[in-house]
Amino acid sequence: MSQLSQTLPRSVWALVITLTLGWGFNWPMMKLALAEIPVWTFRGSCTASGALGLFLIAYLGRQRIRVPQGQWGILAAASLCNVTLWNVFIGYGLTMLPSGRTAIIAYTMPLWTVLLSRWVLHERLTARRIFGVALGMAGMILLIGSELAVVKAAPLGAVLVLGGAFAWALGTVLMRRHPIQLPTTSLTAWQLLVGGLPIMIGALFIDWGMWQPIGIKATIGLVYNMIFVFIFCYWAWFRIATSAPPTVAALSTLMIPVVGVFSGIWLLGESPHWQEYAAMALVIASLATVLWPQRKAA
Repeated sequence: MSQLSQTLPRSVWALVITLTLGWGFNWPMMKLALAEIPVWTFRGSCTASGALGLFLIAYLGRQRIRVPQGQWGILAAASLCNVTLWNVFIGYGLTMLPSGRTAIIAYTMPLWTVLLSRWVLHERLTARRIFGVALGMAGMILLIGSELAVVKAAPLGAVLVLGGAFAWALGTVLMRRHPIQLPTTSLTAWQLLVGGLPIMIGALFIDWGMWQPIGIKATIGLVYNMIFVFIFCYWAWFRIATSAPPTVAALSTLMIPVVGVFSGIWLLGESPHWQEYAAMALVIASLATVLWPQRKAA
């Protein structure tokens, strides 16, 4: 098996770092926004702005935008998993659980990706990948263990977040199983539009009559999502997901919940415990399994 299939291509390392910081800091940002904005309205606004911004970038960059014939079905399926289910499930989960712990449960996604990749793509589970997943999941378990009482108090929230993680993993594997022949910018724009339409429609029916003026904190969270998260971060993720095998791409996200926990501590004034630092060490070790170049055979 080639080095490229075992590790993350160096060409996307900078994207991984930026995505980790962008999505990591977004968990407390979403918590602030959802304190005042209904779930469907918040997510619908973000997907709409992301799709519009990325279509504009693709158009100005003279990139191909038209979806190839015969690929609308896989585009709709991937969009449903990557955008619709992920955003709605995580949005409701965040209203029931702390932001840091929501991020931890959400990033069990690599585990589901490994299992689905084995089943759908028939990927060989190498010792390197298994070791990476084991290290990452150990870090997640360590973090969530200190807040198990919170999760038990809101089991529906935990189930919704797990559902979002599974949907994201399935969407990632589907994109690898049936590649969509579009540039990353156009592909991201279409997924946000197709996957975001049900959310936008849902906002009109479900959130009607619930809209009201929002404060400065919710505004900051909304703007951060509309401009940075749903334009750059989504583009960066699809770039990573289409440049590496699903298992490798999924493992590259494991630092995001650690950043989410520490950013929640920083923004919400909480104090870190030894579990946070130990989990960070485990996750960094897990990341090394996909970032550290594999030695070539003699």
